[in-house]
Amino acid sequence: MQEYLEPIRPGYEGRNPYWNGFATKFIYAPAFGFQPVEGAVRYRFTIYDLGTAMTESTRYRKDALTEDPEPRWGLAEGEPTGRFWSFEADTPEASLAPVWNDIPVCKVRVRVEGLDARGEVMGVAGEREFLRDFPFQPPYPGPVRSYREAARMAALYIHELPAIQHWLTSDEPDMSYRHNTYACKIIGATIQLEVLIAELLPRHRDEALTIARNAARFLMDQSQPADAPLAFFPPTYYANLISSSREENQGKTMTMEACAAGNALLDLYDATGERIYLDRALAIASTYARLQAEDGSCPIKVDYRTGVPVNNGKAMLTVLMEYFLRLERDYGITDYHENMLRAERWMNDVALASFDMTGQFEDMTVLNQQPYQNLTNCASAPYASWLLKKADRTEQQMRDAVDLIRFSEDQFVCWDVLPTPDGVRTICTPSVYEQYGYRVPIDNSTCVVANALLDLYEATGDRLAYAKAKALIDNLTVVQNALDGLIPTSLDVRGGAKNKIRGFWTNCTYASIVTLLRMADLSGEKP
Repeated sequence: MQEYLEPIRPGYEGRNPYWNGFATKFIYAPAFGFQPVEGAVRYRFTIYDLGTAMTESTRYRKDALTEDPEPRWGLAEGEPTGRFWSFEADTPEASLAPVWNDIPVCKVRVRVEGLDARGEVMGVAGEREFLRDFPFQPPYPGPVRSYREAARMAALYIHELPAIQHWLTSDEPDMSYRHNTYACKIIGATIQLEVLIAELLPRHRDEALTIARNAARFLMDQSQPADAPLAFFPPTYYANLISSSREENQGKTMTMEACAAGNALLDLYDATGERIYLDRALAIASTYARLQAEDGSCPIKVDYRTGVPVNNGKAMLTVLMEYFLRLERDYGITDYHENMLRAERWMNDVALASFDMTGQFEDMTVLNQQPYQNLTNCASAPYASWLLKKADRTEQQMRDAVDLIRFSEDQFVCWDVLPTPDGVRTICTPSVYEQYGYRVPIDNSTCVVANALLDLYEATGDRLAYAKAKALIDNLTVVQNALDGLIPTSLDVRGGAKNKIRGFWTNCTYASIVTLLRMADLSGEKP
């Protein structure tokens, strides 16, 4: 609870602007960029309790057969209950730390008034409404089965699906599994999962590698030709389903998506020793090297044929840095070392300096986005992990990593959730929201935040970080279907027809499997 009194990268420090203008919840005491009131000498902060009533609201749905909005539960518009907390400070930018741990979970309204020397109100510096969210409060349910068993069950569930078995006799995807429309991400994850099965479950090795080879052949066949601006990049979008059908996505590609295909090809090379996969992975790396700007940046999204960016948005580069590092560390290929260093500098000098950890999702728009409008743990937590794993990590990089992890918890982790009027908690907690633009708890987000916490634990021995990671990972075993092994992608409670359209994403399941196996090793679980 003491850590929760420390605001996360507040703008008043001067390191970065105020990043929380679009935030709707806080676990750590926030500070806001409220403007001074002319002539004020002190500021009175009053935090009003607006209650805990829940109501259904329309939210964007990206995993349904159509892109229609669907109702989700959120905090209702509230009126003051009569309870409030107050303190005074020298500046309207002060954090709410003096009273933060006195405030229970509820919706609140913060009002900051400028006072003159007599204590009279001279004006209002600012107001905000948000959820004062649940802190980490163990104990949480432990794992309901061993981590390794949960991983094997989840892997077998995916492996035995008709759309996956289809690859045994075809080098084209079964589009009845509509997420295959995200070719790099989903088919790349299919290859990685099948390679993992070949290692983890030897009885299925031959079948798994056949699936992986055929899926890899599809990605390579669909890739851009050698003389194209995006040479050897497989498509982000394939066919004309769900988000691939949107006009803004047709003929476009997310630049970082090719890393997913490249890593899948490297996994397949490791499993088979077949040089064709390594060569194609290196060709993808060379295209990235050409695409990278002198300042180290890459565009977030481009035309698939011409490579022309769709806007001035820049990609979060951690996945590319990891790709270059893997080639260097595992295969002794140092051709891209300078590219990796330039990407590192851009992430430090621009992304971290602005603290704008923006979303990079192929099924969410990147057009007309304001700074900080779509923040995500999927940018902040992996970057924290990168910093923590650096062999030459500095003390400042350690502090930056901790800031990024705390931000990821603050804005996206749900340690608990308020119940609906029917007494139902509609989120399977503890879990992690994916992004501002899609406030749904996703198993992959659980994994990226949990892995960053585990990296912090391994770097420092921080037992609290380990406990938080364990609680998140244990919940993957709780939500897993005990009868078939499915780990759902979205960890929200849905009833009736809404549950029938619940989708699952192969890449998310793969992340869950790898994270469960990591936890098995760290916890000392026997093979």
